[in-house]
Amino acid sequence: MSTRTLSPLDRLLCGCERALEAIAGAPPATRSSPAAGIAEAALDEAERRHVAGLMRVNHTGEVCAQALYVGQATLARDADNREHLLRAAAEETDHLAWCAERLQQLHSRPSRLNPLWYAGSYAIGAVAALAGDPVSLGFVVETERQVETHLARHLEKLPAQDARSRAVLATMQADEIRHAQAAQQRGGIELPFPLPQLMRASSLLMKTVAYRL
Repeated sequence: MSTRTLSPLDRLLCGCERALEAIAGAPPATRSSPAAGIAEAALDEAERRHVAGLMRVNHTGEVCAQALYVGQATLARDADNREHLLRAAAEETDHLAWCAERLQQLHSRPSRLNPLWYAGSYAIGAVAALAGDPVSLGFVVETERQVETHLARHLEKLPAQDARSRAVLATMQADEIRHAQAAQQRGGIELPFPLPQLMRASSLLMKTVAYRL
């Protein structure tokens, strides 16, 4: 059976479909949530609101991850690297679905600014791709390293009894480590100063706003 080669227009339309799925509601996960089968913890109202804020930040981060990967894949020069980025995006879809489910369990909602976060992240991903695959893959490495550090901090901030959220974030963290290693093995380069610092600053802005909005 022959495999159809997607044109740039086809890839753009697929990217639009992914954007709508990420923004309008989480697409179905391919893996069961790590929180499945874990009893809900007893959280007081302040703890519930705090955990919901943390999970809203992580949900927004996964919306941004979808946009980054799709933006990079759309303009990737190497077909193998494009497929690698799309496979990683599929795993990030699981993260998006798990975070959305956890928000529902906490009687909360995603960030109202997710369309804005998606558009900005897609543009960043596309620019990274235009710089060439080594830079684009290096961007993946740096992004995933920063996300790994961010998730470690969120794991520390969770109430000790919230095993559901902890299971989700720990699995996400393991996936992010693997994504960074895979991108580095495919030729991702270290990003020059001041790109990592600018990425941290933009991430801090997103996290601060998404926690509340």
